Amino acid sequence: MHITQLNRECLLHLFSFLDKDSRKNLARTCPQLQDVFEDPALWPLLHFRSLTELKEDNFLLSPALRSLSICWHSSRVQVCSIEDWLKSALQRNICSRHESLVNDFLLRVCDRCPNLATVTLSGCGHVTDDCLARLLVSCPRLRALHLENCARVTNRTLTAVAAHGRALQTLHVDFCRNVSAAGLRRLRAACPRLTVRAEHSAAMIPDQLPRGPHAPGAALRKLLLR
Repeated sequence: MHITQLNRECLLHLFSFLDKDSRKNLARTCPQLQDVFEDPALWPLLHFRSLTELKEDNFLLSPALRSLSICWHSSRVQVCSIEDWLKSALQRNICSRHESLVNDFLLRVCDRCPNLATVTLSGCGHVTDDCLARLLVSCPRLRALHLENCARVTNRTLTAVAAHGRALQTLHVDFCRNVSAAGLRRLRAACPRLTVRAEHSAAMIPDQLPRGPHAPGAALRKLLLR
């Protein structure tokens, strides 16, 4: 029996055991399997382990997407987390290659995936409050938002959660240094039923305003953050 003789339900089940690259490679073998690859029912879950994966064409964004995770565990995350005004030319060059990838990808998700229920972002140092606010508006069924080590997330995201996260049940903002204790208190007061976790966030040193090169401790601070 040839694989193409299987019915649609069986083919979708077989495809579900494959990773994104394997699905794409199998789809290239014939139009029937390409059609299965493009079936939204195959793509309720997407997981990305690096930012470069966001640029590939081995997945489908559709209203069927329910769960999305982007978890980038790389030494480059440390570079992304450095405040912009403290970065060296080399560090700025490294960031310029990927700083808009997550935001651009999430904007595509906002346009195509209104039924998203859970989002996890870890190590996404360039994701912005504005992008997360739009995600909350565009995905009204979002129930869980997990943010970890997202250096540019601030109290503005907490404000957006209070304003637009009507279906949200769980919010994690772990190791997000620009989320303050005061912001967390305001969110908990505004959304008493929301489960909020902020491991170490409020205890971390937030971003500082640029200081002159001769300011006390400036040279040492820059050296420590390299």
